Amino acid sequence: MLSYKSIDELCRKATEEKKKISEIVLSDEALQMEQSEDELFSRMAENFKIMCEAVNAGKQPDLRSASGLTGGDAAKMEKYSQTGGLCGSFLNLAIMRAIAVSEYNAAMGKIVAAPTAGSCGILPACIISMLDAGKCDKKQAIMSLFTAGAFGMVIAQNASVAGAEGGCQAECGSASAMAAAVLVELYGGTPVQSAHACAMAIKNQLGLVCDPVAGLVEIPCIKRNVSGTMIAFSSAEMALAGIESKIPADECIIAMKQVGASLPCSLRETSNGGLAITPTGIKLKEQVFGSK
Repeated sequence: MLSYKSIDELCRKATEEKKKISEIVLSDEALQMEQSEDELFSRMAENFKIMCEAVNAGKQPDLRSASGLTGGDAAKMEKYSQTGGLCGSFLNLAIMRAIAVSEYNAAMGKIVAAPTAGSCGILPACIISMLDAGKCDKKQAIMSLFTAGAFGMVIAQNASVAGAEGGCQAECGSASAMAAAVLVELYGGTPVQSAHACAMAIKNQLGLVCDPVAGLVEIPCIKRNVSGTMIAFSSAEMALAGIESKIPADECIIAMKQVGASLPCSLRETSNGGLAITPTGIKLKEQVFGSK
């Protein structure tokens, strides 16, 4: 059975058995949990359904968070995507989906923590965009969540996925790394290429701090879901092109843990540093909670 202690283990197992990482993870989980693969797939399908529903609900133009600080931006992005923009409609719709799920979370909507609520928009944005563009089918989209889960388990065991422990690199950074690995698999890449994509996504977010304005998972969290989505796509593209990370994924994860431990408490979800204590950040906090 898999220990989920290293990305290398996942890649070696999948390569040896000539299977996708998602396939070996589903088989292993069925064995460990003493349930059928069909049962586990059905449960994962429900998670994917919630992700899709969150996108649809989150892009409504009248959506607003309880604080009133965020909402409605996904609708703006969807309208803008019709122009093609700088990145084309595919990536602009991915941006829209990342915002939509994150805004829906801020409005107390039902989401899938993937791996956390603060980073909930990245995986849905990547996977649903691939499905919507016809780059995978629904079964492949659902199966890819097993790959994401396995990479997330390794990161959680060897570093952290909590902003309070490791900064936003642990939340959006981890989600982006998971999504990058998934995108490679969905596009037909190898397990080793998934590992390289994971490593490159982590490298590009090392040191990312967690500094939520007013202590709410809204500013700058929502827009960091967008950047995490874009990093996932760029990392996957590089890996699929044959570009390798010189630092292995497992070593990147350890580095992320060390960097997170080095961050001061003010930059680990306490709202005592970074953007949270800018003049505007303080005004927004007072707007929500009052001057006291």
